[in-house]
Amino acid sequence: MGSVDANLGMTTEEIRCVLLADRHLGLVAGMRGLLQTIFDVVVMVADEASLCESARRMHVDLAIVDLSLTQNNGLEFIRRIRRLFPELKLIALSVHREKNVQDAVIAAGAHGFVLRQFIATDLLPAIGSVLAGNTYFPLPKANR
Repeated sequence: MGSVDANLGMTTEEIRCVLLADRHLGLVAGMRGLLQTIFDVVVMVADEASLCESARRMHVDLAIVDLSLTQNNGLEFIRRIRRLFPELKLIALSVHREKNVQDAVIAAGAHGFVLRQFIATDLLPAIGSVLAGNTYFPLPKANR
């Protein structure tokens, strides 16, 4: 591709692979469709083992991970991913609006946090921020 995307303000050749880890196939398919217009490679996985295997086999630059992906503790899974793949940028998705959930995601080592109900408006800004070397942790707003 090699073009500059106006939403992210960067060249797509900077990203080799984006990994979507989520069990909600309809939502993931929508995100994948959006990201395929921006990135060369978008990989979808639906469980922890597939995420780890994909991250090992491919050069994954960004993972977008649903906190409910694991059967156990999603926050511990984020910690483990960060330990195993320290170069990997990670954005967590959640349905939980509580600030303590976002704070726990920060403490676990994620680079960004997006509420599921705001994926349409917040995902691209989150990706742009995280890939630029910043973080993306919007405070949930009661009036949204």
